[in-house]
Amino acid sequence: MMNDLVARLGALPTAAISDALDRAGIKGALHGLSPLSNDFRAVGPAFTVRYAPVNECGVGTVGDFLDDVPPGSVVVIDNDGRTDVTVWGGIMTEVAAHRGIAGTVINGVCRDVSASLAQSYPLFSRGRFMRTGKDRVRLVAVDEPVTVSGVEIHPGNLLCADADGVVAVPAVETERITETAERIERVEADIVAAAHAGSTLREAREKFGYHTLQTRTQA
Repeated sequence: MMNDLVARLGALPTAAISDALDRAGIKGALHGLSPLSNDFRAVGPAFTVRYAPVNECGVGTVGDFLDDVPPGSVVVIDNDGRTDVTVWGGIMTEVAAHRGIAGTVINGVCRDVSASLAQSYPLFSRGRFMRTGKDRVRLVAVDEPVTVSGVEIHPGNLLCADADGVVAVPAVETERITETAERIERVEADIVAAAHAGSTLREAREKFGYHTLQTRTQA
C-alpha cells in the first residue's frame, strides 16, 4: 500500500501536493530549499538526522549515519539552516547513489556539486559552500523528529521534492493528500483543455472550480 502511494506521489508535482496540503490545513512546504538541478526529483520516507555545533571538546563528525539509511529513503538533515559549513559532500553522494537512497534534503548547505550532478543524485539544500563541517558540527540525533522551515518532520513522513522545492507529507495523511493532489492535477488539466478548445480562462476556471481547489476543507 505504502509503495503504491510513494509511486503515485512520485508522479505528482510538488505544486499539486502543496495545494493538497493547504486544502487539508497541513503545513508541509519547506521554504527556501532548492535542487542543484531542475531535473532532480525525489520521493520516499524520511530518514531524519540532526546536527549541532561542536561542544567544548571541538570534535565532530559528519556522515557515518549513512550506513543505517534504508534504500528508497530520503535523508533529511537539519543543520539549523547554517550556510557556513557543509554537512554533505562527494563521498556521501557516491555512497548514497550506490545504495539506492532516493535523495537528500538539507536544512543547510552541501558541497562537491559536480559529484551530485555526475551521479544524478537528487540534492536539495539552502545552497552550496565548500567548508567542511568536520570538527565544526556534531551528530546529535538520528531517526528522531526534526523541524525545518517551521515544519515538524517525523521519521517515515513522505518527502517529495522537485524543481519547485520540497514538501513533507505526514505518513498518516499520505492517502488523503495523494488523492486530493491527483484530483487537483485532473482539474487543472481540464481547465487547460477547455481553454485550448476555445473557452475563456475565466469560464474554464469557474466551470471546474479552480478558485476553491486549495480551500481548506472542514474536518
